[in-house]
Amino acid sequence: MSEKVGKKHDAEYSLEAVPENCAERRGFWSMFVILVSFTFFSASMSVGAGMANGLNLSNFVLAMIIGGVILSVYTGLLAYVGQRTSLSMDLLAQRSFGSKGSFLPSAMISFTQIGWFGVGLGMFAYPVSELTGINVWVLVVVVGVLMTSTAYFGMKGLAVISSISVPLIAILGTYSMITASRSGGGLTAIFAQHSGEMTLTVAIGMVVGSFISGGTATPNFVRFSKTVKIAVICTIAAFFLGNTLMFWFGAVGGAYTGQSDIFYVMIAQGLAIPAIIVLGANIWTTNDNALYTAGLGLSNMTKIRKKPMTLISGAIATAASLWLYNNFISWLSFLNATLPPVGVILVLDYFLHKQNYARGVEPGRALNVWSIAGVVLGALVANFWQVGIASINAMIVAAVCYLIGEVLSRSKAA
Repeated sequence: MSEKVGKKHDAEYSLEAVPENCAERRGFWSMFVILVSFTFFSASMSVGAGMANGLNLSNFVLAMIIGGVILSVYTGLLAYVGQRTSLSMDLLAQRSFGSKGSFLPSAMISFTQIGWFGVGLGMFAYPVSELTGINVWVLVVVVGVLMTSTAYFGMKGLAVISSISVPLIAILGTYSMITASRSGGGLTAIFAQHSGEMTLTVAIGMVVGSFISGGTATPNFVRFSKTVKIAVICTIAAFFLGNTLMFWFGAVGGAYTGQSDIFYVMIAQGLAIPAIIVLGANIWTTNDNALYTAGLGLSNMTKIRKKPMTLISGAIATAASLWLYNNFISWLSFLNATLPPVGVILVLDYFLHKQNYARGVEPGRALNVWSIAGVVLGALVANFWQVGIASINAMIVAAVCYLIGEVLSRSKAA
């Protein structure tokens, strides 16, 4: 049977709103572990290690709190909009960017998430190959197929993997961190080893930037939440607690062993098998969420349902994994700065035009040039204006650009 529009919906509702009382609606625990698992990513530990090398303990804690609050407010607003409308990020973009204009945010987030999936595979395959002697390409292909398979099954696959992985990562990672802290003479002693030359503003920017691009995809998951209260609470808790744990794992392990990845920290502690389990679970959960998001973005552009788009995304990311890992991380960092402007425009448009988000209402225009201009200008400011917090600057520029367009369009209508 064709996957084209007009056929019976798929279980992921990739091209329509999630029905209010469908069986796919999820409660607190299911939503919580899915969202926490998204933030459990090894790259965040490297950020924590970098912060620990430049901050004393009090500034490290302060940066995590302030940055975590900013990140939680951003994702919490997106969670509210996603649950209220039951629409994915891409379907929300059809209203705020236009039916054709939405291709820009869909392309950006799909490209970025496919890239991070490939990088994640490399982050797993290289160290495990080094430890076990298994050929790196064998690991890439086997693990890539497994991760793509669970992402193919959508929210059900994410829920199963997340329910297993989140407790494992939290327990083993916390044990490793406590052990390192005790061996190093306590947190204060560990942080006192470093220069403390990083400014608080830079550190807050690192916390916010660590996952604000991924947070833009929040509506993709919370649209399945049973209530808006569950969606917002789970999102805020997940992005604040999940990122905080990753920073602590990276900071303490990095300061104690000189390694930024908990995999190498646990190896140094004689915990080889737990290290492989934690690394695999860590990357698997984030990669599944990334591939799920990429599939929805490609679905919006092609009008083909999510499942085949997920398989295509996984195949591309797996085949290009080692190249992406070795050559593309700097480009992914550049692309990450393009996504916060998307999120702020989605939120603004919803609150200014709620009538356009009612069930059964189709996108009314093909292109909103002010939304697109906001994303482009915001991304340029984030990448080339080295003052303040890059992602915050990008969102301010995008919001101003979008609101100018609103004022002009309303004055023209009057």
